[in-house]
Amino acid sequence: MAYRGVIEDLRACARGDTPSRVPAFALGEEFDVEMHGADYREYVRSPDLMVQVQLEAVERFDYDWILLHPDDYIELEPLGVRTTVGQRMPPAAIRTLPASRDTLGSLKLPDPSTDGRMPLHLEALSNIKAAFGDDLVVAGRVAAPFSTVALLFGISDGLILVLDDPDLFRAAADWCVELMVMWGRAQLDAGADAIWLGDCVAASGFLSPQQHARFALEPASRVSDALREYGGVVIYHGGDSSLPHLELQAPHYEIINIGEDCAISEIKAAIGDSVCLSGNADPIDLMNCDDLAEVETRIREIVEAGKPGGGYIFNTGEGVPRQTRPEVVETMIQTVKRYGGY
Repeated sequence: MAYRGVIEDLRACARGDTPSRVPAFALGEEFDVEMHGADYREYVRSPDLMVQVQLEAVERFDYDWILLHPDDYIELEPLGVRTTVGQRMPPAAIRTLPASRDTLGSLKLPDPSTDGRMPLHLEALSNIKAAFGDDLVVAGRVAAPFSTVALLFGISDGLILVLDDPDLFRAAADWCVELMVMWGRAQLDAGADAIWLGDCVAASGFLSPQQHARFALEPASRVSDALREYGGVVIYHGGDSSLPHLELQAPHYEIINIGEDCAISEIKAAIGDSVCLSGNADPIDLMNCDDLAEVETRIREIVEAGKPGGGYIFNTGEGVPRQTRPEVVETMIQTVKRYGGY
């Protein structure tokens, strides 16, 4: 089971200090739901089932955290975004909002205690925290403002705004700062130790470094600063492997979860003195490993490249596919614990 002191080690890593050992995280929720045999249509609406799935996952795979991240739309559905959910797939948008000033002027902050699935998420976080106390990191999640605008208006229409109406985009992002600070604080009040700040739409696959700096960095860092001041640890995730993007981000966050298409040793050499790094393990690559010895070798290489000097947390760069063999995940986490000590 997870070790007592993991929250202190997380905070040490966030400060750039050396923990007692490397915390072992994974973006495994979709995989964990599959292992439990749960129906996503029930999972996203049942706090009891969320707790059951997460307790079983920690017992089986020995994660050092639980990131409760059923989907990106929990706080957006009360604003009018419509979603669909499948038996084995998380919710996805089927109707977004018109990208207009009229839409922005009509938006009202939802009430996390009553609106949509927000209270269900808070109940699940609270019960998970009650079950584990301080023996495990419990993390909630918000979307960073740039990605929130894209989710509200649809990714294509949201990105077009960057070019066609940058003032409207910035105004929408400013409103999303307020939304996500409110929602993040509600999750911290419910018992979360950390907040996952997701921003994949602002990554290098969509934005140049200059565009990222102009439209994404400032509003996301405002959310991060507000939640850190409220007492939470914030993990920023763009899933990026682009050093120019990561160099821009490093002064503004305490932890950045990086992508798979880079050598963590090179990223750490460039920015590791100014920010804690996590991520880099490629879950799709690992899923396709037939030999568990190869899984161990790859994970050991990442851990031993990331841990020198502290300021490092093991994590996958993206989500673990639900088709992954459980033995692969077991090997991954146990390898981190075998070679992650200081």
